[in-house]
Amino acid sequence: MTTTSREAPAATGGAPEDITAVPVRHPGRWIGVAVLAVLVAMLVNGVVNNDAYHWDTVGKYVFDQRLSAAAVVTLELTVLAMFFAVVLGVILAVMRLSPNPILSSAAWVYLWVFRGTPVYTQLVFWGLISVLYPKLGFGIPFGPEFVSFQTQNVITFFVAAVIGLSLNESAYMAEIVRAGITSVDLGQNEAAAALGMQRTQIMRRIVLPQAMRVIIPPTGNELISMLKTTSLVVAVPLTSELYSKSREIALALFQPVPLLICAALWYLAVTSVLMVGQYYLERYYARGSSRQLPPTPLERLRARLRGMRPPPARGADVVPGARGPGGWTDPGGSGHGL
Repeated sequence: MTTTSREAPAATGGAPEDITAVPVRHPGRWIGVAVLAVLVAMLVNGVVNNDAYHWDTVGKYVFDQRLSAAAVVTLELTVLAMFFAVVLGVILAVMRLSPNPILSSAAWVYLWVFRGTPVYTQLVFWGLISVLYPKLGFGIPFGPEFVSFQTQNVITFFVAAVIGLSLNESAYMAEIVRAGITSVDLGQNEAAAALGMQRTQIMRRIVLPQAMRVIIPPTGNELISMLKTTSLVVAVPLTSELYSKSREIALALFQPVPLLICAALWYLAVTSVLMVGQYYLERYYARGSSRQLPPTPLERLRARLRGMRPPPARGADVVPGARGPGGWTDPGGSGHGL
């Protein structure tokens, strides 16, 4: 838009005069876009036309059944390990914040051990657990055993990988949860206690729901990091996950690069899905702290396809029936997006 209008002075009594509004020009911005476009075109051309990447092999094996099955194993490892890590992390965080010095000290020692040693070393240890403890059993301490079993029959490589990843990740999750809990104002605890609520009720109904908006973003990062950390379970050794399977196929073909690209594409696909889930989960828990949620990317896309401006932030004050500059209307005045 280059023109607009304004009211003429009342004293003159004439019609509103048009004024010309010249938009601010940004030549440096266009130069930057041109330079970036040239660099991207050079990069894409160098990658596409380089025969060393063997794109025909990538297209042949990217949807290979062995890789898709390995991707499922990787996803199972990620979900199971993260689930147990979150549960154990919440328990450890509560223990660290406990006024009981024994519980607090035990949690501190746990974090010290699992955060202070490499995850690869821990996975090697869990892979050797059947050597260190050939038989496990339940019974009276230092007395007879009621039930016993061979360790290698129960703790398989997959189970050992889940245990190793969960215990390592729980140490980091404990610190994330502790940071979220301490971010809640102490007045919330005092007010809930004044209403007669128990400590567990305060934690479950008052503190944790508010702490979730602080806990969710770093937890999403840890989930994505866990997806990539599963490539280290070869130390257990578990070779059915995505990276090990792609490496196995690459060794048979003597072509490591195209299979690495296939594995990377699978990792990117799964990571993209997890990031979308993290976005909407953050949005859900942000409702308690923000009155104006911005429109989602899908809402922005729908508005642009209809030639309208994006809908206002959710919760914003909108006059019923008012028409925006781009033609967007909200008959109900709810302020909700499309």
